[in-house]
Amino acid sequence: MTLKRDMGLGGLVFYGTGTILGAGIFVVIGEVMGEAGPAAPLAYALAGLVAVFTALSFAEIGARVPTAAGAIDYVEAGFGDRAALPAIVGWLLILANIVSGATITTGFVSYLSSFVELPGWMATLGLLALVGFVAVAGMKQAAWFMTATTALGLITLLAVLWLARDGLFAWPGLLRDGTVWEGAGSAAFTGILAGAFLAIYSFIGFGDMAQTAEELKRPKRNLPRGIIITILIVFAFYLLIATALGGLDGIAGIAQADAPLVYAATRGGEFPALPLALASLLVIVNGALTQIVAASRLLMDLGRDGRGGVPGKAGEVSDTTNTPVFATLAVLAVVLILALFVPLGTLASGTSLVILMVFAMVNAALWRLKRKTQPEDVPNLWVSVPLIGLVLCVLTIVGQVLLWTTGGS
Repeated sequence: MTLKRDMGLGGLVFYGTGTILGAGIFVVIGEVMGEAGPAAPLAYALAGLVAVFTALSFAEIGARVPTAAGAIDYVEAGFGDRAALPAIVGWLLILANIVSGATITTGFVSYLSSFVELPGWMATLGLLALVGFVAVAGMKQAAWFMTATTALGLITLLAVLWLARDGLFAWPGLLRDGTVWEGAGSAAFTGILAGAFLAIYSFIGFGDMAQTAEELKRPKRNLPRGIIITILIVFAFYLLIATALGGLDGIAGIAQADAPLVYAATRGGEFPALPLALASLLVIVNGALTQIVAASRLLMDLGRDGRGGVPGKAGEVSDTTNTPVFATLAVLAVVLILALFVPLGTLASGTSLVILMVFAMVNAALWRLKRKTQPEDVPNLWVSVPLIGLVLCVLTIVGQVLLWTTGGS
């Protein structure tokens, strides 16, 4: 069985926007605020700079190689099968999506605990059961769910911006008077760099978008457009939300809150917390769903191609649902274990490191391909774009390793 092309450009944009915003704003922003403080907008801007060049590379190479394997086939197209690089990238991507799914699941439990007393393990099981059901039911059903929850998420973020508008207008003044730099010198820079590294996790979704190519109508046209539109939307929201929160008093409380966005927007009593918390939970469910879908598609691709030691069973697609049921269940099992036993910050930083490695290899693959050929029916980036993307990814990895080894984060 092959995957069905049920998704159009609009569905792809909602799919990508939902997974990126669900992770980057609703889950990880508290961790970023804890590292960068009022300089959080600068951390997101730095992360966005790294991500934008790689997103453009994904837009072109995704049109060149429109398959569900995404970065696996991109690296194979650029480097061949030397040193088993495609299989290595496949496992790195599967790991990144699984750890990201666990990160989002942990964030969901934190948000839920802010207004409902429920054992963490029970909330984790409930979320993954729901996500697993939708993922197995079919891509068309999943896309409808993602579209609805993403629309709700965008409305929620607009509400947060309105409720936190005082911070949005105050932040430029904090930048001018030096309050943003109150970490003083190198300490402030270290906080921004550590926050940016966590924020890199927030942009994982455009890689996931590329993996929908076999379920996307007119992929050579819609995939590049969808990635570019999505990255513009989410980058704008990241900067606006981070600026609004960075301009508020009591950043330490926001960073430590179970539901940082809800806490920041409603602590003045102007609006009840429950509606925002419920809407946030639905968006987080969307984020978890996209990670499960992406990881299962990758595992399916390795299984059907017999690569990376993945059993052929993982490559089977159900005749009933047109989805890789075995691969989906396997991914859910690992996500469950990680979500129950590993802290959110550790999961997010681990995902960032792995995804940066993949981003670096995708940029390198496109750079090699562009030096050989340039098809007429795909976007034609300047050859410097993937090269800059590669350099930025490598520098970010080196920077984080230095922070770890020097005790900076």
